[in-house]
Parts: sequence; C-alpha cells; structure tokens
Amino acid sequence: MENGFSLIELFNLGGPFMWILLGFSVVTVAIIIERIVYITWHDRKVVPLGKEIMGLLDEGKKEDAEELLSSYSRKQTAASIFLVLLKNAKFGEMRMERAAESEAQERLRRMENGFNYLTALASLAPLTGFLGTVSGMIGAFRQIANATDVNAQLVAGGIYEALITTVFGLIIAIVASIAYNLLIQKVDTFAAETSKAINDIVPKLI
Repeated sequence: MENGFSLIELFNLGGPFMWILLGFSVVTVAIIIERIVYITWHDRKVVPLGKEIMGLLDEGKKEDAEELLSSYSRKQTAASIFLVLLKNAKFGEMRMERAAESEAQERLRRMENGFNYLTALASLAPLTGFLGTVSGMIGAFRQIANATDVNAQLVAGGIYEALITTVFGLIIAIVASIAYNLLIQKVDTFAAETSKAINDIVPKLI
C-alpha cells in the first residue's frame, strides 16, 4: 500500500520509548520460550504413575515402589514427590505429608520460575506505551502551538505517531498475558493431580 509503513518505519515513528518496548518484547519472548521448553521437557504425568504406585502398595511391595521411583530421572517430576512420600512413611502421617508437600512446592516453584516477570511485563508494557503516547502528544501539541497554519493533517499526523507506542505496548501485554495463563494452567493441573495422588497414597502407607 502506498500509505503503509514497514515495521522499521513504525518503530522509528514511535520515538525513543520504542527501544524500551523492544527490550520488553525480547525479554517476554525469551521467558515464554524458556518456560515452554522447561515445562514440556519435564514429564508432568501424575495419574498413571500414581496408579502404578498404589497397585504396588496394595500388594505390600513398598520397597519395589521405592525402587521404581528411584529409577526415574529428575525429568519425571511426580516420581521425586512420591519417593519422598514413601521414604518418610516411617515417621508418621504428618511428617510424610509435610515432606511430600515441601518437595511438591519446590517442584512447582521451579515450574513457575519467571512467571512473575511475565505478569510484570504485562503491566509495564502498556504503561510504557501510554507514557510514549503522552510524550508524543506533548510534542504534537507543541508543533500545533508553534505552527502558523494549523490543519487536520498536522494534528492527525502527530496523534497517530504518538499512538504507535500504545499499540506495541498492548501487543506485548496481550502476548505475555496469554502465555502466562496457558502456562499457569498446566502448572495448576499438575499441582491438583499431585495433591489428589498424595491423598490417595497416604492411607495405603498408614
């Protein structure tokens, strides 16, 4: 289109605040990719493993269950939680539940590492965009004040240039918010399944 702009041209029109937004966008994408890789790489399947452990416990094979869990790598997230639960069974119900919950919380903390940055970026990006817009509007009105012949083209040009930062800020916020909600849903599902599995296993150890 004749009146269209390339991404670089829009970036230049947005002014100095676009550099801050560029930094936000790079950090946002980097965090999202890193979290997707981390969460995907770790096996979060809880139900099949929980059923297998309960089956061994029903047969009185607690040692076999511990050996099975020990054979899994750290990639199998639920295995380390169940292993802590079984190893602390001799100390009583309260002790083994606390040990399992502590291990589960540590695992969840590792999964959620970086999520706070996504929520912060989702808030800071549009605010930075609005700040850039206000700065651009100040410049636009200054041009109007200094112009001897004010016309619609002069006013509109300054305004749409000022709004570019808002658009980019909102885009970053939307991407960060969507990624956060999708990722936290996976973590919450794992947490709920783990909690239920622990509650099912504990009675078999008492």
